Amino acid sequence: MKAFSITDIGERRRINQDYVYCSETAVGILPNLFVVADGMGGHNAGDYASRFCVEFFRRKIEESDMVSPIQAIKSALAETNKALLGEAEQQIELEGMGTTFVVATVFDKEMYVANIGDSRLYVIGNEMKQITEDHSLVEAMVKTGEIKRSEARVHPNKNIITRALGANEEVESDFFEVSLEEGDIVLMCSDGLTNMLEDETIEQIIRENEDLETAAATLVNHANQNGGKDNIAVIIIKV
Repeated sequence: MKAFSITDIGERRRINQDYVYCSETAVGILPNLFVVADGMGGHNAGDYASRFCVEFFRRKIEESDMVSPIQAIKSALAETNKALLGEAEQQIELEGMGTTFVVATVFDKEMYVANIGDSRLYVIGNEMKQITEDHSLVEAMVKTGEIKRSEARVHPNKNIITRALGANEEVESDFFEVSLEEGDIVLMCSDGLTNMLEDETIEQIIRENEDLETAAATLVNHANQNGGKDNIAVIIIKV
């Protein structure tokens, strides 16, 4: 397995509120660990939220004695959410902060994924498939038929998410178990990438660049060339 991660402030933002963690080696009971978090909140609160949650979550995984990776991740997410709410209560300038959170770990050919918010995880094999489901207002509107899928990327309310760490006392996350094939590519990213580039363009760039660092840099460059309206976070994993 090989992996590469990158974040970029984009063309419009003054602060990078995206934060990534990328470890090809064991973290606690997990053989590897990959996380993308996209923070939200005024001033530095979003930056604080994403960094705090990723680092706190990592420590909880390191301390976990659970056998099941899903249970370890679920417990660590609950403790991270509680800790983030506690931070917001203690510092008035951090009130209302939160973050998306998508986490993955690969056991041989099985990948376990948890997701909160609208940061995404894709698997690129014979085709490119989005594994996670966006917890966002526009995704809900697509499901009810209120808008078309093609309209979601440009909808004025596309940045409104319906789930986040720090949003409620109880955290609600989706879990996925995905079977991988040799040579599959896993892409994890924030909406700073997917709001700027169509899935077809993302897939083409990754397929054309076998070197993971080059592929990630090219994705970021293209997102910025298309406007770079938000911070960009990318992790690419080759099985």
